[in-house]
Amino acid sequence: MNVRLEVCVDDAAGLAVAVAAGADRIELCAALALGGLTPGAGLMVLAAKTAVPVFAMIRPRAGDFCWSSDEVAVMSHDIAAARAAGLAGVVLGASLPDGRLDREVLGQLVGQAAGLGLTLHRCFDLVPDPFEALEMAIDLGFQRILTSGLAPTAAEGAGLLAQLVKAAAGRIVIMPGAGVGPETVGALAGVGYAEIHASCASPVAQAGPAVALGFAPPVARQTDAARIRALRKLVSG
Repeated sequence: MNVRLEVCVDDAAGLAVAVAAGADRIELCAALALGGLTPGAGLMVLAAKTAVPVFAMIRPRAGDFCWSSDEVAVMSHDIAAARAAGLAGVVLGASLPDGRLDREVLGQLVGQAAGLGLTLHRCFDLVPDPFEALEMAIDLGFQRILTSGLAPTAAEGAGLLAQLVKAAAGRIVIMPGAGVGPETVGALAGVGYAEIHASCASPVAQAGPAVALGFAPPVARQTDAARIRALRKLVSG
């Protein structure tokens, strides 16, 4: 089974490790500890030089996915920056206050991203009716949905993920993500996924003046080549 492995990274070092370890696609972010925010323009330009497709996260702040008009304008400019950098696609989403997908805002952002690959991010995991949201995502033109099956982790949402793959019927890719790693991917064996998403990061202790002054956390997470290779072996077996 030829499963595509997407690895999310938020710095130049992680990008290099993920590409060298065999990621099929990169989700490029800033601040993965916050669920991923829009990466800087310089990192986008660097990432565009790699040999694998790179999709930029378009998310201007942490928190929910109900965007103000100013935030939508920022996101539109960020999509333009991803295009100008030469990236293959973008990852975006927008919600209404009740959790449903915001068709109006998504339609505007999808229009801005015309010609780029499109992934709907985990705003999907807030929707009250995932099958209604699935149809909307298809109608809007997304190629894939990154989702944990409306659960904290993909392993916990495996049952719904399998139902979504069946309902999608090849019209859109359902890509499991959240808590996916070599230790947990076995729980997704019955989902029938063709793509999977993971950070493949490991904790690394840090010390020194940067930590003491609050410029860095005492424990960071760094992209781990061994974890990428192990996950690749498991999903391709």
